[in-house]
Amino acid sequence: MHYYQFHIGDYKSHTYHLSLIEDLAFRRLLDHYYLHESPIKQRDIARKIGLEDYEQEVLTVLDEFFVSTENGYIHPRADAEIAKFRKFSEDGKKGAAMRWSKGGDSPPIATPMATNNQEPITNNHKSIKKTATVVATPEGVEYDVWQDYLELRKKRKAPVTERVIDGLRQEASNAKMSLNDVVKTCVVRGWQSFRAEWAKSEKTTFAQQAADIARITVPGTQERDPALVKLDQDKMLTKPPSLETLQKLALLRAK
Repeated sequence: MHYYQFHIGDYKSHTYHLSLIEDLAFRRLLDHYYLHESPIKQRDIARKIGLEDYEQEVLTVLDEFFVSTENGYIHPRADAEIAKFRKFSEDGKKGAAMRWSKGGDSPPIATPMATNNQEPITNNHKSIKKTATVVATPEGVEYDVWQDYLELRKKRKAPVTERVIDGLRQEASNAKMSLNDVVKTCVVRGWQSFRAEWAKSEKTTFAQQAADIARITVPGTQERDPALVKLDQDKMLTKPPSLETLQKLALLRAK
């Protein structure tokens, strides 16, 4: 495959603990795996991805993110993506052959053009069939929390789209909550969606209740409020302006 989808949120949630070299090794191993569509041989992989001086870091990433088999290291998720697009490409190839067989002519050879929205192309298959994509874990949301929310929406037969995420993000802002807390609240309470007013109507926290009790039960004091005392003192110190001052003010206003 010369192209594959890269879910930034999903990747970050699994690789925050990696060092810079380990992160670079993982990205290059993925690129190598998708490009060659075959298991990775441990023997010389560090040299092939340009990290010969960091062989230990490469092996660490292989052991953590890939599965060792008798044929080499494999990546199950990548294998699933490769198999999926091979099938789509094969279906598209068969469909094109059937259409051209009816006309009796050979299909024209088109030169592929790379675009920002280009779908993955494998080494052996050129035809492409557009497929639906899965919304990646949003920024700031824990991976496990997001997976639970997807499962909740799936049971309700409510697909998750970018518009759904934008709505959650807006309601989180209205409720002054993080997006992760909003999604977690939906999971815990079995909510398909979220509204800021729902959070406001929920029972207050223990700390809030304790603060309310303290305000109600603390006995009042007989002393006057210091702010009121200060106002009275300032009032006693003030005096009306003199006649001479009033005359000067009148002349200034006349000018």
